[in-house]
Amino acid sequence: MDKKDLNNNSEVKSLILNKVIVRPVKKEEEDKYKALMDGHHYLGAIPKIGETIWYVGTMKQEWISLLGFSASALRSNARNKWIGWSYRYHFDRLKLIVNNSRFLILPGWHIKNLASRVMSLCLKRIVNDWLIMFGHKIVLAETFVDPGRFDGTIYKASNWHYIGDTKGYSRTKNGYSEESGDKKMMFVRPLHKDAKRILSQPILNDSFKTGGGKMKLKAEHMTSLPDFFKTIPDPRRAQGRRHSLSTVLAIASGAILCGMCGYKAISDWANNLSQKARARFSCRYENGKYIVPSETIIRLVLVSVDPVSLDKALQHWNEVYGKEDESLAIDGKVMRNAIDKGGKQAHIMSVVGHESKNCYTQKK
Repeated sequence: MDKKDLNNNSEVKSLILNKVIVRPVKKEEEDKYKALMDGHHYLGAIPKIGETIWYVGTMKQEWISLLGFSASALRSNARNKWIGWSYRYHFDRLKLIVNNSRFLILPGWHIKNLASRVMSLCLKRIVNDWLIMFGHKIVLAETFVDPGRFDGTIYKASNWHYIGDTKGYSRTKNGYSEESGDKKMMFVRPLHKDAKRILSQPILNDSFKTGGGKMKLKAEHMTSLPDFFKTIPDPRRAQGRRHSLSTVLAIASGAILCGMCGYKAISDWANNLSQKARARFSCRYENGKYIVPSETIIRLVLVSVDPVSLDKALQHWNEVYGKEDESLAIDGKVMRNAIDKGGKQAHIMSVVGHESKNCYTQKK
């Protein structure tokens, strides 16, 4: 029977839908997947960057559909509003969301209900596949639909929720496009019955954590940080200073707030800052672009700056932005190999914000 006549034969159509299998694309099949996606999807194929799984739907070994799931969108007001996210939550939890970045029914297989069947089979297995391949859980899927081409029928039929439209800004190498383009419809599909609660709760359950606590800096944070360090004496010689002390300390502090540990990690974070972010940190402008301090300069400044002055400046910054934490934790520790004048080990009490993970103050 010709495939175009399948929709007129409900018995045959039902038999085909029951025989569909969805599985991850094998390594040796990736070139075939990319070639088919390039040849038949209006946006073409996209490379595997970060956590990505490609799926193929088959019927008796014949490829009939292709799907791609990858990292979630960095920003989406519609999604964040639906979940109930503020900026301090969502950048630490984006890995719990996956984006259905590609979905394609191959030519000759446009059978009624096939698309929703393929999507259903994929969503039934993706949570376990993600845990096996990347070592962490996912609780929500998202996707974007171009209303100029599609109505999102397959997502509506597969119990996805339409939550609003994007503003039309697209990702670029240096952040987001300057001007708004075509708006997209956004759909989400919970992969866990408590997805919204899990993503929005102030303290994330340990079983859903995907790494150390991280905080994403707003433009306001980047711009304000250098001002808090301007009164600290610069321990370096005046000769040969290429970067202001306030800029170096602001970048180091920003990197640590975002989860970086160690000089190299701080330096890598600084090198990945966009030109706009570097301008906000008041970086040195040279030959038409903003330059960040090197790892050597960052290390030199951090080991030689007056720790008391640095601590006071950071506490002042925390006083301004600490109101964003809804709860605080008090924790005490014995400092190893730290002996006071009386020969006793030093005991330190710390106040830490539950949400931001910021240490607001310490007391011996």
